Order: sequence, then structure tokens, then C-alpha cells
Amino acid sequence: MDTTLQDPLVGQVLDGRYRVDARIAVGGMATVYRAVDTRLDRVLALKVMHPALAADGSFVERFIREAKSVARLAHPNVVQVFDQGADGSYVYLAMEYIAGCTLRDVLRERGALQPRAALDILEPVLAALGAAHRAGFVHRDMKPENVLIGDDGRVKVADFGLVRSVDTVTSTTGAVLGTVSYLAPEQIEQSGAADARVDVYACGVVLYEMLTGEKPHEGDSPAIVLYKHLHEDVPPPSAAVPGLPLVLDELVASATARTPAVRPYDAAAFLGQVRDARGALSEEQLDALPPQAVSAAHDNAEDRTSVIPRSLTVPRPLPVNEDDLPGDDGSVHRTSRLQSPPPLPPRRRTGRPRGGMLAVLAVVLLVLGVGAGVWYINSGQFTKVPAVLTQSQAKAEKRLEAAGLEVGKVEHAYSDTIKRGSVISTDPEPGARIRKHDSVTLTVSNGPQTVKVPDLTGSRLDKAKELLKSDGLEPGLVTEEFSSDVIKGFVVSTSPEAGVERRAGSAVAIVVSKGSPVDVPDVTGEDLEDARAELEEAGLKVEVSSEEINSEFDKGQVAAQSPDADKQVAEGDTVTLTLSKGPEMVEVPDVVGDSVGDAKDALEAAGFEVEEDRGLLGLFGDTVKSQSVEGGGTAPKGSTITITIR
Repeated sequence: MDTTLQDPLVGQVLDGRYRVDARIAVGGMATVYRAVDTRLDRVLALKVMHPALAADGSFVERFIREAKSVARLAHPNVVQVFDQGADGSYVYLAMEYIAGCTLRDVLRERGALQPRAALDILEPVLAALGAAHRAGFVHRDMKPENVLIGDDGRVKVADFGLVRSVDTVTSTTGAVLGTVSYLAPEQIEQSGAADARVDVYACGVVLYEMLTGEKPHEGDSPAIVLYKHLHEDVPPPSAAVPGLPLVLDELVASATARTPAVRPYDAAAFLGQVRDARGALSEEQLDALPPQAVSAAHDNAEDRTSVIPRSLTVPRPLPVNEDDLPGDDGSVHRTSRLQSPPPLPPRRRTGRPRGGMLAVLAVVLLVLGVGAGVWYINSGQFTKVPAVLTQSQAKAEKRLEAAGLEVGKVEHAYSDTIKRGSVISTDPEPGARIRKHDSVTLTVSNGPQTVKVPDLTGSRLDKAKELLKSDGLEPGLVTEEFSSDVIKGFVVSTSPEAGVERRAGSAVAIVVSKGSPVDVPDVTGEDLEDARAELEEAGLKVEVSSEEINSEFDKGQVAAQSPDADKQVAEGDTVTLTLSKGPEMVEVPDVVGDSVGDAKDALEAAGFEVEEDRGLLGLFGDTVKSQSVEGGGTAPKGSTITITIR
């Protein structure tokens, strides 16, 4: 189902310029639309803040900061911002439109990537961040969702909404900005300046995720993930994908060092390390298929669980310590702390028969061998919950059965992002290690929840907004229009209209009555009481300004009014009157004896109108004989001075 049809902004024109054609994505702070700039006739992306957040100054500030910051970055791997503005309650950014997908979409579809593909994506990301770092900005929210991959293969970094100047102090007290899976330790534990190295750390986590298909630190709650960032190193990718070259482990370790001083100082420096690492890898290493891709290549069936060949390595029985634990695939991976058995000291032979010692040793080895075998068999009783998110229920059930698991309860829930009939989540979650034949609970999408737009006609605006929210909808753009039937401040209509079904959380535009229309009468030049009576008779309120101005009207008369005469306003609106202090008195220049041209220039420059009186004797004259107001006297500014010419 195309949910864009349910969005009231689709088909509208924002700010008289941007025609909204379709909804692309919905985030926690904004919705992104595909739009057309009707002025320049080009397709672009329009990022519109949720109306409910537009009243929050901090959110608006973040929006404007993103626009100004990215506008300063002219780089081919940065999504460009063209414009920023507001239309009513909608605050928006007009951005470059990238047809394609996000890195998160790629990882969700493919899982782990080949090293070459991972580096091909990482390098332009680091180039974009390097440009930002050199310009003095830190992104602070790098994650696969903010890496766009165009249909033409271009890679671009988006969403600089949490961008900060390198020297800006950012307090983390009470709240941490960013996404928990990619936060550097210093972003979590200390307040102060977050420099370019937090972006380097996030890119190291993204590289790990591209190489393994998993996040390095996961947990049942965000608090657990934050704790792991603070107290545990990001593991080497080769621990999850055996066979990955050491140089890739070193890249991840360098970028994700928990001590910031150990990391590359910015993205450009890390980019240099990445390029050096690429040069050290062979073509075979760069193109090595990750385990699930190898299995898929042999299986050639999308609806089957990818089976990773199980290692047949049997753990050596001695020595045993806490690091000698079976891996998910049944093998044992020993850490560097596991030492080889110490050599036995030479013993002096006794008269005990040698055959007896061999028998004892055989028994010991037999016992140890059996123990190791049981350990290996037990590890084979476990499997991982396969990744079935976003797949149809039928396909998910087949994959679970192929993995030796049973489908337990099937629950249903609404989802704005997962289509109807597809899997939203599993319990245990994908990747969890459980015993074979255990059951897995599936939560399947019912699609987006829909509700009917309530009838708000005749409701007060604040009450109408409450009704929308109680029904699971959001108040959208509020406009006003004249209405002779609906009282001012009450709802005239909505878009969509009452009874239409919309996705829960959709915005509903509201039209509010401005009251009955009234033509404002002209009361300038009237006495205050007469003006007041005329306006109140027309159904308008009167307010008198505390300031007075000079005008052509006598003191105490109405010199100006707002709104102006003949403007149309709503019944009950207020008209502000400004009273006259009387005309401004100006000294009259003495122009007797001057030429007509000079006299007119002098009088007009002083603010007077000029009238000529030539008579019969002055028909051919060019000199001023007299003036109606003597020079040196005063007259109202704008009044007429008559000059007699001879």
C-alpha cells in the first residue's frame, strides 16, 4: 500500500515554490519527501520537520544549523542543502535528491560485505567527513542510515542535523545526542568538546558492521550497549568472520580505540590508513566472499537458511582456562592468554614397569578425549536464529525450520515501515545463540495502523487538536478563512475531510474561521469619537495608539488607521487609530526678488506646495514680487505658498 497517498502534504506546494510529490521516509524528527522546485524545475528532497516539534526552538535551531553547516561544504560526497524556510507550522530544508538506498538497506539485505565493497563505501564517506573536519565541523551521528548510495553508485553522507563546530562545547549531561551503537566513549562519559575523532570512532564501527554484518556491541537495552562502549574494546572482525586479513582488524582497532588520542586525529587521516590497507591486500583478499555469501552461492535459493560449514577443530584438552570456550560454530578459539603446556621436568627412572605408566597415560588420554568429544557434541546442539526481519511470514518459517528451529507463537503488530505480512521482530532476536529445536516467536506486521479523521467542524482550535491526538493523528498546517457561518477561532473544515481513513500519526490540515468579513471604513480626518462610533457600528473594535503624529489634520483628529480603509477583516477584529498632533510648522524661506525657478526650488525643498500668481503684468516676468507668507514666518508643512510674479 502506498502510504504517501495518506499524507496531507503530498500534492501541496510549500512556500509557494516546492510541490510535494511523494513521501520517501519518516524519521523521529522529520519526514523526507520527493518534491519539485517549481521555480527552477528540478527534483529535490524536502525534509519537513514534524509540526509538533516546530514549536520547540531547539529543534528549529538544529534544522537551521544543519542547513547553514552543509551549505558551507561543497563536496561531491556530501548531500547538498539548497534552501531553508518555513510555511506556517512547517519548517523545511530543500536538499539534493539521491535516487537509491541507504547503507542500512544494503546491510539488511546482504549482511556482511566483501572487503572491497566495504572499502569502496568507506572511502567516500571518509572523504566527505574529512572535508567537514577541515572546515571545522563534526557530524556526531555517523551510522549506516546516514550513508546514501545512489543508483549510479555515488556514495554521499547525509543528515548533518547533529553537526557541531569543532570548538563548540556539547554537554552530555542528562541526554546523549547520537545513536548508541556508534557513540564514542567520550561522548557518553564526559561533557565538553566532541572533536573529529568521534566521527572516526563511528566509522570504525560502521566498517566492522560492513565486514561482519553485525554490530560490535549489542545488548537488551541501550544502557548495556553504552556500558560496552565504555568498558570493552571493539572485537577484531576476524573473530566473527574467520579468514579476514589482519590489516582489516588493525584498521578497526585503530579507529575504535577507546582512548581518543590513539585514534587518527580526523577522517582524512583515517582515510590515509584505509588506502594504505587496501594497497596491502591482494585481489583474492579484497574479493573474498563473506560466509553467508559463500553458502548462498552454493545453495542458489533465496528462501533457504545460509549454512556455514562447521569447523571440525577439536579443542586440545590441555591446558584449560576461562578462554577455552566453544564458539558459535562448535570450534574453540583460543586467546593470546592461553599458553602452551609447560614441559614436564625430567624424572629419574624407577624400577616401576614401563608398561604400567603407559596404561595409566592411556586411561588419562581416553578420559580427556571423551571429555573433549562431549564438549564438541554439546556445542553442536546450538544454532543461531537466522535473520528473517522484513521477510514474509512463510519465508521466515521456512528459514527457521531449515535452521532446526520451531515456530512458536505468531504475534501481530502495526508497523509504519514493514509491509503487511512481513516479520517485524523475532524473540530471541536474529543472531541469538539457542538450542536446536527451540521455538522462536515471530511478530508479523499488520501494516500501518489506520484511523478515521474525526469531524472537527465547529470545534474550538485547541479542542480540535486534542481530539486529533486522542485519535492517533497529528495537527497539521493551520490556515484561516472568512466564514459567515462559523464563529471566529473555530474549525471550518479539515483536509482530509471527516471520515477519511489515514495512517496513525498522519498530519491533518485544519482551516479555522476568521469570522464574517468586514470592509474597514475610512475614518481619517474624523474626530476620535465619531471614528470610534463608525468602526464599532461596523462590528470592529477600536484601539488608540499612544503615539501621535503630525499630519494635515487638526490636533485630535484621526491621522492614520491600521488596517487601511477598504481592507477586508473579520468581524470583531481591531482597528488601531493614530491621532494627529496637528500639522508640522515649518519656517518659510524668503524668496522675494528671486527668479521664479529659484523661488520654487527653495519653497519645495522646505516642504511647501507652490502656486504662481502672474496677473496681466506678470505674464512675461521672471522675478518674485511678493509671497503669501512672509519669509521668516511659519506655515504648516505641506501647505501652499503663493508667489506673485512681475
